[in-house]
Amino acid sequence: MSTDKHPPANLTVTAISAKNGVSTIERWQLESPFSTSSEAGVSGVSFAQLGKAGNASYAVIPPHFNGGLHNAPAMQYVVFLSGEAVISVPETGQSATIKGGKDGLIIVADTKDVSRLGHVTTYPTGEETTALQIPFADGKVPEHVVLEDGAS
Repeated sequence: MSTDKHPPANLTVTAISAKNGVSTIERWQLESPFSTSSEAGVSGVSFAQLGKAGNASYAVIPPHFNGGLHNAPAMQYVVFLSGEAVISVPETGQSATIKGGKDGLIIVADTKDVSRLGHVTTYPTGEETTALQIPFADGKVPEHVVLEDGAS
């Protein structure tokens, strides 16, 4: 996300998707635009609707953990709250480093039905990484436009 005083018109995220059976790292712009609230307590705050969520979970990942080669368990948001994750796609050489915090929101959608091998996730720092895993309630990714193919 932008660090400007005003949010962009739409939220952009790193997405782990698949094309022709191979995982790929892309940059997506979600079609649901930001809106500004007029409700008491959050008046003037910008919100982006993320859609209906399934059964969310909170993960504590140990330092220097290697998640190995795997597919996404479900099409979902992953929100890295702290730490750092490095996601790579062995078949293409693509990689993305995600730092926990305000820019820690990603989408993972390279499930077994669309990607043969998936991706590798490692956590290279000496600190725990915390993350929320939030599956999409309907199992479908939100409407989006692909801005970049092969984010780094």
